[in-house]
Amino acid sequence: MSRDPVQIMVEEATLDFTLGDNETALEKLREAVRLDGQSFAAWHAMAEVCFSLRLLDEALEAAEKALAICPHDIHIHTSLSRIWMERGDKENAEKFGAKARTLSWKDELKSPPPAEKENP
Repeated sequence: MSRDPVQIMVEEATLDFTLGDNETALEKLREAVRLDGQSFAAWHAMAEVCFSLRLLDEALEAAEKALAICPHDIHIHTSLSRIWMERGDKENAEKFGAKARTLSWKDELKSPPPAEKENP
């Protein structure tokens, strides 16, 4: 079974970024979204890398594209909250932060807590 080439690019870009090769990471992510404009992973990674590099306009654009693809993802709402806060828009930051918390709570309600083990 062959792996998705866009996902491979995202993974490689993440490694590049982790190793400090920011330009190569951005090049790979830009190519990934060019090849598949519907790749949530590529857009989200692009948002996070751009945010970390203080490219806030590009981070916001990438995060909004990721949100359009997967509007119920907790992590993209968290990313958007951080981006908006850094841009100085507390109202939008709080809106996305609240949505992330709501989605997290809904996720917790879907998964029952593990059963407690009785002590012998």
